[in-house]
Amino acid sequence: MIHDDNYYYDIIRKNIKEYRKKANLTQQQLADKAGISMNYIAKIESKKMQRGFTIVVAGRIADALGIDIRLLFKN
Repeated sequence: MIHDDNYYYDIIRKNIKEYRKKANLTQQQLADKAGISMNYIAKIESKKMQRGFTIVVAGRIADALGIDIRLLFKN
């Protein structure tokens, strides 16, 4: 089965939020650690940003969370 783009973004989005909460980080704290804006994190987590973040951003977020980037892709 081939999924549409939104399917993959939704998985990553959900995992970012879940791992951020497990790490006891606010959106601002995660943004600071990843070197991106809190507004950007908020948009990613809330679906307001369709196709607006790259693998590099996902990698920076994973690094800031202290997890392997592959975990962001697990359904």
